[in-house]
Amino acid sequence: MGRRLTETKVDNNGQINTKNIGLRGIHVADTMISGVDGENGKLEYRGYSITDLAKYSSFEETAYLLLYGDLPNQKQIEEFKAELANERDIPDLVVQTLKSRSPSALSMDVLQSAISLLADYDPDLESEDKDAHRRKGIRLISKVATVIAAWDRIRNGLEYIKPDKTLSHSANFLYMINGEKPTEEIAKYIDIAFILHADHSFNASTFVARGVASTRAHMYAAVTAAIGTLSGILHGGANTRVMKELIEIGEPDQVENWVKSRLNKGGLVMGMGHAQYKTNDPRAIILKGISEKLGTITNEPKWYEMTQMIEETTKKEFLKLKKRNIHPNVDLYSASVYYMVGIDTEIFTSLFAVQRMVGWVAHIIEEKFAEAQPKAVLYRPSSTYIGRNCGEESCEYKPIEKRK
Repeated sequence: MGRRLTETKVDNNGQINTKNIGLRGIHVADTMISGVDGENGKLEYRGYSITDLAKYSSFEETAYLLLYGDLPNQKQIEEFKAELANERDIPDLVVQTLKSRSPSALSMDVLQSAISLLADYDPDLESEDKDAHRRKGIRLISKVATVIAAWDRIRNGLEYIKPDKTLSHSANFLYMINGEKPTEEIAKYIDIAFILHADHSFNASTFVARGVASTRAHMYAAVTAAIGTLSGILHGGANTRVMKELIEIGEPDQVENWVKSRLNKGGLVMGMGHAQYKTNDPRAIILKGISEKLGTITNEPKWYEMTQMIEETTKKEFLKLKKRNIHPNVDLYSASVYYMVGIDTEIFTSLFAVQRMVGWVAHIIEEKFAEAQPKAVLYRPSSTYIGRNCGEESCEYKPIEKRK
């Protein structure tokens, strides 16, 4: 499902130059976890359409699918839900550490250090058994949600709310954030958002997690590296930028001028365009519908209306300026969805990590246990040195007193 090397050039010897293109189009490994068909706007988890999973599945069922490779039966899903619920609590020392952080600390930095601390409490930390890896993964999936919800309340001077084991994974997250249980309808919409963000093939953070896993570092090390990667504005940080731009614009009648000004100055409209999708991102289509419905439920339709106007105006102006089409990605409509259910913009990217944790875990396991390749191999790409060159001989070293 990968796309062709559209950015590469062929030299006079017929060799393909694939340097300095951000690995776009380069197939570095096989995977059985998820596949993206960017030309046709399709995303599948283990062969199942993301559209069907969003319509019929739950986050817990989708997580089981990603971790184990098949949809669960009734007994399996009940046991899996219980495992997730039972692993939600975090150690008191982690809570105290969160309380010791500055309220202005970046949420992704806080999360990264909290994951490292949680490693100290995992009895399976150094086990190389596959079942142990799945247990570690389940702990991470459950506890990362608690960490971020706790941090959001602590940084705002509120008391940490312990998890409610009777709620679903996504509903419990909202409960720990807002202090009240979400309605069934809102819980379902957020559950869908969790499903849509659970995995996306070899994106930047997943690739980094797999690279770390290929060294045989433990799962927590791979996850902290993935979190650092996701924190960048060109990856997980885009949804935060989208909402801040919506707030900056203020009202629907200001959207058109704002977009035109941004594009005419050579700027980016966050939430528009994707490295893989050359047509509609299927996740954005689903989130667009949810954003519209939440606008009605919360009596704040302007956030959906403004986002839709950004999409349409950007498409029109981009075509004028660049002579090519652009489409919304998953971040454009997820921003208003999160905002309307009471999630602070400062933890949008951390929420992405909460949702993507299951995908990272699945990829780390696939990488470590060579589930999609003949054997596990250390990632070791090559580079071309283009620095100082003094000919056949190395450059002459001069003592510091003889340098000008």
